[in-house]
Amino acid sequence: MVSSIVTITLNPALDKTVTVEHFQQGGLNRVKDARIDPGGKGINVARVLRQFNTPVTATGFIAGLPGRQLLDQITEQGIVADFCTLPGEMRINMKVYDEAAKVTTEINEPGFQVTSADLQRIKEKLFTLLADAEVLVIGGSLPQGAPESLYREYIDMANEQGVKTILDADGAAFLEGIKAQPDVVKPNQYELEQAVGKQLHSLHDTVLAARDLLERSGVKLVVVSMGGNGAIAITQAEGYYAKPFPITPQSTVGAGDSMVAALAYSLQAGWTVSETIRWATAAGTVTAAKSGTQVCTLAEVQQSLNRVEIKNLKEGILT
Repeated sequence: MVSSIVTITLNPALDKTVTVEHFQQGGLNRVKDARIDPGGKGINVARVLRQFNTPVTATGFIAGLPGRQLLDQITEQGIVADFCTLPGEMRINMKVYDEAAKVTTEINEPGFQVTSADLQRIKEKLFTLLADAEVLVIGGSLPQGAPESLYREYIDMANEQGVKTILDADGAAFLEGIKAQPDVVKPNQYELEQAVGKQLHSLHDTVLAARDLLERSGVKLVVVSMGGNGAIAITQAEGYYAKPFPITPQSTVGAGDSMVAALAYSLQAGWTVSETIRWATAAGTVTAAKSGTQVCTLAEVQQSLNRVEIKNLKEGILT
C-alpha cells in the first residue's frame, strides 16, 4: 500500500451552510442557498488533501443517518474512509452566512457520547492504519466521555511506529497532547493564549509565546495562525512570518483546516520551514476567500504561493 496521511476525527459532523441576505437576530430569515458538507477538522483536512492528489485515509466515529451521509460524501470525493460506527446520531452543525455583513455564524451541536469499549475499538483501528502511514493528523473536539489525555495516547502510539504527527486542538486536549511531543502543532492566536495563560497583544508577544511553547513542550514546529494578520512558524533553529495576500473574506470555516492539510502535505514532502509556512498560508487564505465550507484546490494554492510574503524572524523581531 502507498504510504498515506491518516486523519482522525472523533467528533465529526455534517455542516449545513445557509446563506441569507441580511441576518436578522430574533427575526425571520429567508434562506437564499443551502448546502451540506462533511465536517470536523480531520474530515476537512482530508478533503483538502484529496484536492492535492494525496492519498489520505479518514477515520474516527460516525453514527446514525448523518454518519451514513457523511460517509457517502467523503467516499465520493475519493477519500478512503475507515470509521467505527456508534449507536445514536452524529451532530449537525449550522453555519449561517450573512451576505451583507460577510460574516459566518456557527451553531455547533455537542455530539455523541462514547464508552471505553468504543475508545478501545478506535484505538485498535488507528494502530492498524498507522502501519501504512507517514503522517497522522489529529484535530478537533473530543466526544463526550473521552479522556482529555486521549490525543496524547495517539501521538505516543504514532511515535512508536515512526509516524509523524500534527496536532490541532485546544484546551486541555491540546495541553495533554503536546506532552507526547508531536512533530507539529497549529494553534490559532486565541488557542496559543489559552496554552500560555496570557493575552498576546502584538506579533512580538505571539512569537515569544510560540518560542516558549516550543521550549517547554519539545514540539519540533509550532505554527500559529492569526487570520488576516498572517501566520508564524517557529522551530529551535529558525522562524518565519508569513504575510497573506489581500482577499475579501467569505468564511473562516475550514481555513485553519486547509493550513493543517498544507502542513501535512509539506511534512510528507520534507520541505523547508519557509516553504511549509508559505504553502500553509496560501492554502488558508484561498479557503477563507470561499463561501461556506468550500476548500482550496492544489492549482489555486500553487498560483497563490508567490503572493505570500515571507520574512525571517530573529529574536522575535521582524528583519
